[in-house]
Amino acid sequence: MRKALLFLLLCLSFALKASYIFIPMDYEGQKNHLKAYGITYWVIAQNVEAYWLLNYRGGSFAFPYSKHFEDECKIRDVSYKVIPDGEFLRIRAEIANPEANMEAVKLEKAPKIAVYTPDFNAKGERIQPWDDAVTMVLAYAEIPYDKIYDREVLENKLAEYDWLHLHHEDFTGQYGKFYASQGGTPWYKLNQKKTEELAESLGFSKVSQLKLAVAKRIKEYVEGGGFMFAMCSATDTYDIALAAEGVDIADKIYDGDGYDHQAQSKLDYSKTFAFKDFQLILNPMQYEHSTIDNKDRTAEPENDYFNLFDFSAKWDPIPSMLCQNHTKIVKGFMGQSTAFVRSTIKPDVLIMGEAKSQGEVRYMHGTYGYGTWTFYGGHDPEDYRHYVGDPETDLSLHPNSPGYRLILNNILFPAAEKKKRKT
Repeated sequence: MRKALLFLLLCLSFALKASYIFIPMDYEGQKNHLKAYGITYWVIAQNVEAYWLLNYRGGSFAFPYSKHFEDECKIRDVSYKVIPDGEFLRIRAEIANPEANMEAVKLEKAPKIAVYTPDFNAKGERIQPWDDAVTMVLAYAEIPYDKIYDREVLENKLAEYDWLHLHHEDFTGQYGKFYASQGGTPWYKLNQKKTEELAESLGFSKVSQLKLAVAKRIKEYVEGGGFMFAMCSATDTYDIALAAEGVDIADKIYDGDGYDHQAQSKLDYSKTFAFKDFQLILNPMQYEHSTIDNKDRTAEPENDYFNLFDFSAKWDPIPSMLCQNHTKIVKGFMGQSTAFVRSTIKPDVLIMGEAKSQGEVRYMHGTYGYGTWTFYGGHDPEDYRHYVGDPETDLSLHPNSPGYRLILNNILFPAAEKKKRKT
């Protein structure tokens, strides 16, 4: 009797060891999509391989069973199922079918994440009175990250990180072109003062020169194999700064002297990642940098959506990873830079999300050297029109946000085995 009981316990132990935790990511199966990414990141951070099952039930995850992992799923309120090894092999076989647009990608190493964002001032107040969707979702998903800014970038600290998010920055040195509406406010004056002090301490006579140097260093980071993700104004102003290298495009209210009236003809689009043939908006009082951002949008908030593209999971795993979601139609949202006019986008850029009726692109991706970049228009996927000073979004009210899932896709895909993310 004892031998039979011991044998039964051994079989049960083996069965548990040979089982997997399956995390569904479809609409019906997952009650907290955002925290599911955090669980998966946490697992691979412990040197345990996980699988990203592209296009299988919304881009589900799976990893070897342990009670520790199961308990964490319960603590974080993530939907999961313990499945035997045989069931996981059946899923893998279904995915491997050549006719199925699915793929199983191993996630091998948790990427080290940096967020490019200004620090806090001496009083503990934010220099800029807005939140950042990426830092909010990282905190909510419980994914660790470090903050870096201009000094760290110029001191070559980027080499320590696998993935970089660009805060809603203005790389042209024009402070978001907020002067007309915010130039007299305490936060604007403090931001300008702090930024000018930083530029001077780093040996630059103008903020625009500092930002250009930072943009070029980030470009080198991508060329060397880094993964860069940008949202809102950090998308178009980044490329504008690169194209305008050596050209003064900022008026005296921003840098103390006038802009070059021949600036438009001196732009070099060959230096940019994504954009071409755009026209500068040099009026310092106009809240736009160029014709990249679609300022003639006609979509009403209730009808503002964009569509995600379908890609071959087996042949195009990178865009497939970046577009994993439980829906192909994502609610639009606005920002300093909301949507990109399609005619200003270079032909080799991979479009991943667009509002075709508006002639605009919302989500796109490209390669440069050994690395990649991704641009995502808008400020906050769950706050349609976020104003200066508005409170930050409570993501516990939006645990299944499709727009935020796109951010987390970008954070996780550098963990994929190298052969699946060759550029």
